[in-house]
Amino acid sequence: MELMKERFSKLLLGEDMSGGGKGVSSALALSNAVTNLAASVFGEQSKLEPMSADRKARWKKEIDWLLSVTDYIVEFVPSQQKSKDGTNMEIMVTQQRRDLLMNIPALRKLDVMLLGVLDNFTNEQEFKYVKRDADDSERNDKWWLPSVKVPPNGLSEESRHFLQKQKEAVNQVLKASMAINAQILSDMEIPDNYIETLPKNGRASLGESIYKSITVEFFDPLQFLSTMDLSSEHKVLDLKNRIEASIVIWKRKMHHKADSKSSNWGSAISLEKRELFEERAETILLLLKQQFPGIPQSSLEISKIQYNRDVGLSILESYSRVVESLGNTVMSRIQDVLYADSLAADPSLALANWNIESGESTPSPTLSSLASPIEQDSEKTSCAGETPSSMTLSDFMGWDFVPSADIKKNHSTGNLESCVRVEEEEVVKESKMMVMTKPVSALFNKFSYTDKIEMSGLRSPTARH
Repeated sequence: MELMKERFSKLLLGEDMSGGGKGVSSALALSNAVTNLAASVFGEQSKLEPMSADRKARWKKEIDWLLSVTDYIVEFVPSQQKSKDGTNMEIMVTQQRRDLLMNIPALRKLDVMLLGVLDNFTNEQEFKYVKRDADDSERNDKWWLPSVKVPPNGLSEESRHFLQKQKEAVNQVLKASMAINAQILSDMEIPDNYIETLPKNGRASLGESIYKSITVEFFDPLQFLSTMDLSSEHKVLDLKNRIEASIVIWKRKMHHKADSKSSNWGSAISLEKRELFEERAETILLLLKQQFPGIPQSSLEISKIQYNRDVGLSILESYSRVVESLGNTVMSRIQDVLYADSLAADPSLALANWNIESGESTPSPTLSSLASPIEQDSEKTSCAGETPSSMTLSDFMGWDFVPSADIKKNHSTGNLESCVRVEEEEVVKESKMMVMTKPVSALFNKFSYTDKIEMSGLRSPTARH
């Protein structure tokens, strides 16, 4: 009870413990509370093993406290009431707001599924974790994590099949959580503070070179991305920020065309061309989200979270984000085991991967096909960029986790190049969109949000950037 009093006191004070009224909004306080709770509970998940009973109980108890707020966010809906004389009357009753009614149960189920996946990894597994030695720590990006050890001859076929099944289950959770988070962010209003920082036109936002590439007569998004320098997270995030800013500018100009003569938003570009440019920028943004699902939040997303006043949207965004982050963490741990199994089968891959990461050779990005934002596999370097507004709970609640019968050995182990090639061939069959994917070595170096918290300490959404 005392812990609950403390938590809700901080929320009511807006995290301003002086009581001087300088705290953040209720929406942001709840968002930070969900984020910080997840970081403190899941930040210790460095292995594929069940969560301790204490941590699991704490997570379930405190997330229930925070989500209980949504039970009182309601809307009026029509209903039928039968009077004493037998006549039916239409009255208005309250029920939980529709977006919360659909998404909160879905996110709870995704949450339970991820914890269930971790519970499946008992002590009887064929692999184990050992402390990294000094040389291995220097070579590995995830130096703070324990090293995975597998039998000299690799994992058994049964163990590989089990890992593949767990991987597919986590993939389904990732797809759904990414879709929900992307939809919630798109539903949030663009704050005036962000709009005030925008330049007058898309050309100034993008820069002359990028603007010319997007506004050419014949535009190829793949060719555009191949000419951009995406060698670091900072450069990818900068391009994403520029693209998002130009989209906002062009959309506002289209909506304010009637006032263009008296407004600073005026432009000589026709409405049709501006709409075309905006669609091209949307395509590039979608491809970036698919190719780099683990990049930090953009300036627009941070502004939306920081200045959002809708408590319901704030809780949905933060809860879906932490579920997605936990999913990425679990997926990364599974990939670490599969990678160790691959090295057991072909030790030369370790040297090849080390050479690539050291800069001795820089492989060119390959082209492969990916499915739509909701249908694609997050471990094939894809991410849900946008979702249909009509998505319902049933869209992502009735999955089949049984792996296909034609799973090959190389799909889960074998050598790494075979693993990636088989996955790409499977995706090509069901895809119509061409995007650029990361090099093979990058598949095993994606950091989830929780991973980054482990390196930098506890951060709230606004303090991270």
